[in-house]
Amino acid sequence: MSTDLMTHSAAATHRVDERLSPGATATFGVQHLLIMYAGSVAVPLAFGAALGLDQATIAMLINADLLIAGIITVVQSLGVRSVLGARLPIIGGATFVQVAPLIAIAHEHGLPAVWGCMLAGGLIGMALAYPFARIIRYFPPLVTGTVLVVVGVSLVSVAGGLIVGSVRTAPTYGDMGRIGLAALVLVVALAFVTLGRGFWSQAGLLVAIAAGVLVAWPMGLLDFGRVGGAHWFGVVRPFHFGAPTFPIAGVISCGIVMTVIFAETLASLMALSEITGKRLTRGDIARALAADGLSGVLGGIMNSFYDTVFNQNVGAVRTTRVHSRYVTALAGVLLVVLGLIPKMGAVVAALPGPVIGGAALMLFGTIAVVGIQTLRRAGLADSTNATIVAVSVGLGLLPKFSPGMFDRFPSWSTTILSDGVVLAAVSAFVLNLVFNHTWLALAPHRDESVRLAAANADAEEAHAAPAPVASFPAHA
Repeated sequence: MSTDLMTHSAAATHRVDERLSPGATATFGVQHLLIMYAGSVAVPLAFGAALGLDQATIAMLINADLLIAGIITVVQSLGVRSVLGARLPIIGGATFVQVAPLIAIAHEHGLPAVWGCMLAGGLIGMALAYPFARIIRYFPPLVTGTVLVVVGVSLVSVAGGLIVGSVRTAPTYGDMGRIGLAALVLVVALAFVTLGRGFWSQAGLLVAIAAGVLVAWPMGLLDFGRVGGAHWFGVVRPFHFGAPTFPIAGVISCGIVMTVIFAETLASLMALSEITGKRLTRGDIARALAADGLSGVLGGIMNSFYDTVFNQNVGAVRTTRVHSRYVTALAGVLLVVLGLIPKMGAVVAALPGPVIGGAALMLFGTIAVVGIQTLRRAGLADSTNATIVAVSVGLGLLPKFSPGMFDRFPSWSTTILSDGVVLAAVSAFVLNLVFNHTWLALAPHRDESVRLAAANADAEEAHAAPAPVASFPAHA
């Protein structure tokens, strides 16, 4: 046997490259699909509800979302030459980080601008993927944790609108039955997530939604009237909302969102590297980030959303100990198939607001909790770091609690200033850069861990070789 064949055979024995039997591959692939489904479709549902889109339009967004999520999942799992994909057991899905910024762009510039700016942001992401893989230390838990807290808290109002309604003068606004139904969904989800084990814990939200639908039926809250008119097969029309527009403020906003998504994906990649035992190179990271950017390009064309690595499915990889990337690739193929069935999107779009709102409340709260957990690794014992978080969270939540405060500012700036997620991201990034990557990090009053980290970083830069680093530590 030749040396090349022996090397290939040895590499193929890694757990991520393992090929299971067809039955096992199908079983675990469907399990991944069920675990991610509720979280993935929640993004178009929340976005559509916040903008008051009709049921048919939301159904279209759901199909587009599943279609692109499936494509990105296959790309991340199998890779495209040496350009795209991490070649890890990854499930891609729409991230909530983008919801508030996209809503702000829609209010300010209209729906064609939403997908135009997403397309531009995706191109920016693909261009920045490889450079970003070299500057990841500028996006530490201090930055990413702050942004996730703001994202989670900001989206709670969207869940509230789904539960009680968005029109205060409507007779059903704040109806006790609707609130009770949402509470039931929340309780069922809480029970399964906390008391269930394995798959049942991970699929708790999906089970809760199913229970909510069963209760909503006799309450008269289900309206499947438009499902019958939906086709069994169909492809979402590109640029459904017309020719895309590219307002500069919206493009900047989506570019910033793209960097936050990069940081989110990076954290998941590190977790997968630790779980599977596969060491990541900077090339692996860059290809994974480039696939995130591709989701923006495809999403901008096909009316979908930015995708990232779904943490629920990272947890499933850990729980099942099935590390094969061919399992997640099959789940991606199934997502593509679902994205080509308009009737499925119509069914999901017809789900009652209180059912989705109850599930979304837990999802959004979980995002904030993940942010808090991330901040536990941000060195908050240092008063300067704690102040950076305080200022950034305050700025990020200000537009949410004081809507319209920037209305007197120039029109080109309002899209960015009224977006709390973008404000929090920019604030945390700039303040971290100023206080933790300059001489200020070495000030005597700073915590010893901060001064040590800054000194080590300076030493690494001083002794860095001109050639690129071959690998990225999996435990970082």
